[in-house]
Amino acid sequence: MKSLTKELWMNVPKRRQIISIHQEVENLVRESGVKEGLCLVNAMHITASVFINDNESGLHSDYEKWLEKLAPEKPHNQYLHNGAEDNADAHMKRQIMGREVVVAITEGQLHLGPWEHIFYYEFDGKRRKRLLVKIIGE
Repeated sequence: MKSLTKELWMNVPKRRQIISIHQEVENLVRESGVKEGLCLVNAMHITASVFINDNESGLHSDYEKWLEKLAPEKPHNQYLHNGAEDNADAHMKRQIMGREVVVAITEGQLHLGPWEHIFYYEFDGKRRKRLLVKIIGE
């Protein structure tokens, strides 16, 4: 069995932003040499997410509005968690959007639907954070 483990570092200058990591993940699949297997992509911080959906700016804007309605950033004092950091909303947004994705690898390529694309979603940026990419298979 082959495997590849890589950490990707993100330093997002905004508090919240959706960033495509699709090409980087595809490159790592090629680098791994795995033809049939699985690829895990995991946000290793509790205020960030990895998700799969359409690469369309209107949808991304809709996510931002929807999540802000569900877990508004302000007022900061609405959350018991907020103290040294005002990021309780970021923890909640991550819980909704998820921690990781697992994608099948078939014939050496990510096996995705026609509109599926892999994204990193930062909810509490302005600091360095990691993603884990783990690829296993034959």
